[in-house]
Amino acid sequence: MSKRDRSIIRIALIVVFALLLQESGIAASVNTRSLTSRKSKSQKISEGQHARRRMSRLARSRAPRLHVVRRRGRRHRYYERFYMSSFAQDISEGDLTSGEDPVVRQAAVDALGNMNGTVVAIEPTSGRILAMVNQKLALSSGAQPCSTIKLSVALAALSEGLIDKNTEVALGRRSRMNLTEALAHSNNAYFEALGRQLGFDKVSYYAHQYGLGEMAGYNIAGEQVGIYPDAEIPSTLGGVGKMCSFGEGISMTPLQLGALVSAIANGGTLYYLQHPATPEDVASFQPRVKRHLDLAPLIPEISDGMAGAVLYGTARHLRVNFNEESILGKTGTCSRAGTRYGWFASYANTDVGRIVTVVFLQGGRPTYGPKAAEIAGHMYRNLYDHNFFIAKPLAPTNSAGVQTLGVPQ
Repeated sequence: MSKRDRSIIRIALIVVFALLLQESGIAASVNTRSLTSRKSKSQKISEGQHARRRMSRLARSRAPRLHVVRRRGRRHRYYERFYMSSFAQDISEGDLTSGEDPVVRQAAVDALGNMNGTVVAIEPTSGRILAMVNQKLALSSGAQPCSTIKLSVALAALSEGLIDKNTEVALGRRSRMNLTEALAHSNNAYFEALGRQLGFDKVSYYAHQYGLGEMAGYNIAGEQVGIYPDAEIPSTLGGVGKMCSFGEGISMTPLQLGALVSAIANGGTLYYLQHPATPEDVASFQPRVKRHLDLAPLIPEISDGMAGAVLYGTARHLRVNFNEESILGKTGTCSRAGTRYGWFASYANTDVGRIVTVVFLQGGRPTYGPKAAEIAGHMYRNLYDHNFFIAKPLAPTNSAGVQTLGVPQ
């Protein structure tokens, strides 16, 4: 190789190196005077745009690469780990069923299938438990109520006159929402705002009035009480806002939720729930009132949102299986310590066959509120197919006008 060729190669290498430095943001100047032939005392390298692009491609393809690390914000998906199965076998084994309504129980068993959960069906006009599938779970200490706590918060805000169903609450600079839409879509920001405006003392007062933090049943063997804290949870956990949107820090039982929804369904009477153990207990059943709640004027304000949840909101999966009758309800989904919870509490708004249904599921990713609503839809379908919502003939009466219920006189 001649001396002239070696000089040209050196110049090319320097140009490549300079381009690489320019790409990495480091300014460089090239002086080729010492590398030129002696006949040319000063020589400048002048390149057109096409030549620069070509040399840049050549540098990237042949020269050692300089890796420039650029830190860019990336969206990382967070996948929560769940350690409990959403499915189980023989969950109703050991249930006491002699005093239950056989039609209602079979409908609940068929609807729940092999899901890890419980179904509680209640007659809202008396507090009688018609069926309780997986009684061990139904009578446990409960779980975080998730978004079903919003029913209690909504009633508290309505009772205090803070809102009506059309009052719009500002959720941001350009976002506003009323109670009906907030219940239908289970909007967390809306109920956090209500909770902060009410304050913990009022939120707690109304929650206890509606039966949280106390036994829901009357002499039901094995029933445990949930937990309603005596003080607001720390601000690091979200304070009263999270208590009112997710039920943070609260443990509610399916029976407590069923008693509250029964009071909404019947116009304001909070009954003790009773679970007859034998047919004789059914024959002698007497309702027991815990207290009367001033809910009658509030029910029209809250019912549109509960109906909207089923018609177009978070519980609309119910209508895949059942849409013959009006169903009002509220879903709830949240998780804690590797277990996801799915809630749905509802009632059939019919002239006959009124029934309150609470579905509570626990498990992993397949468990959530809309799934609980879907199960409730299966149950209502089963009841409808067995003429549960059709008026039944009255029992014969004796000479004093008292119904005999088929008992010989």
